[in-house]
Amino acid sequence: MHEIFQIYWWCVVSLLGGILVFMLFVQGGQTLLFTLAKNETEKDFIINSIGKKWELTFTTLVMFGGACFAAFPLFYATSFGGAYWAWMALLFCFIIQAVAYEYRKKPDNFLGAKTYEAFLFINGSLGTILLGIIVSTLFSGSEFALGQNNFVQWKNPARGLEALANPFNYILGIALFFCARTGASLYLMNNIAEPEMIAKLKASLKFNASAFLVFFIAFLAWVLLKQGYAIGAGGVVSLESFKYLHNYLSLPAALVLLLLGVVLVLVGIFKGAFTSSVRGIFFYGVGIVCAVTSVFLILGLNNTAFYPSNFDLQSSLSISNASSSLYTLKTMFYVSFLVPFVLGYISYVWRAMDAKKLDKDGLSNEHY
Repeated sequence: MHEIFQIYWWCVVSLLGGILVFMLFVQGGQTLLFTLAKNETEKDFIINSIGKKWELTFTTLVMFGGACFAAFPLFYATSFGGAYWAWMALLFCFIIQAVAYEYRKKPDNFLGAKTYEAFLFINGSLGTILLGIIVSTLFSGSEFALGQNNFVQWKNPARGLEALANPFNYILGIALFFCARTGASLYLMNNIAEPEMIAKLKASLKFNASAFLVFFIAFLAWVLLKQGYAIGAGGVVSLESFKYLHNYLSLPAALVLLLLGVVLVLVGIFKGAFTSSVRGIFFYGVGIVCAVTSVFLILGLNNTAFYPSNFDLQSSLSISNASSSLYTLKTMFYVSFLVPFVLGYISYVWRAMDAKKLDKDGLSNEHY
């Protein structure tokens, strides 16, 4: 029974991870300020369009972190308590984002609008790349050991920043950066009713989508061809060649989810880049959620350590040894029935905000 709830909660965490990656289009839009917008009006279009969604991204991030904390507290304590400099850097990126949206257009702003636009760019670029690097450590490993009573001993004084020294970790970081920009281009095309902006966004989409696909394929190749962390009899962790490829072959549902996600992403990109449709964001969004969810699934299921230790292999964390008690998981199982209502709220707010497309006449009514 305990194992069933552990698998259930890993599936929930995986789904939230997929939704979070999709919602990063807000961060991607912020980076377009300095590559797409050529005047203040175009900047206002971008910021006021994505500015209506940044709270939803933060809500999803909190839900993802909260699910990890409640369902897999040892992972939360190990990663957040050990690699805290990496997490603090990521948190700083999100703090300055909130400040920027609050104060960019405030009267008597002594820092000036450009300073807060720079904050938004830092959040959109450094924030997404850092997130990708941190998630990559779930595949490449970190330097920690578990002492008595599972007390975390981080073995590198860089406290998480050592992940920056592994070049393979940057593959996912850069992939997320271009993924966010691709999603932003598609979302803005659907939300802004200005032909000149849409033409620019189509050109932006072609470049960013191409770069995203290259790095995403490179990330998948790295994951499927590398050694993984298999859990054998008695909970002994060992290295296994092509472990994550074996996971896909052993979990056909995850493989189908990946293939479905890739197809939908390609359909969304094609519709946005090569047709007159502006609804590519919906195909792309569902595709990203499916693809990312599948990657998380093969990371933690099929007797796999999802947070490996390069210092002490037997300290690696799995959904079995990192989870909460059966009572806690079972109680939260009923609480998780609220998740569809939260997602429904996000969907309702999304539709309400985008009921009227943004044009020059309505731009003056926005406040970001």
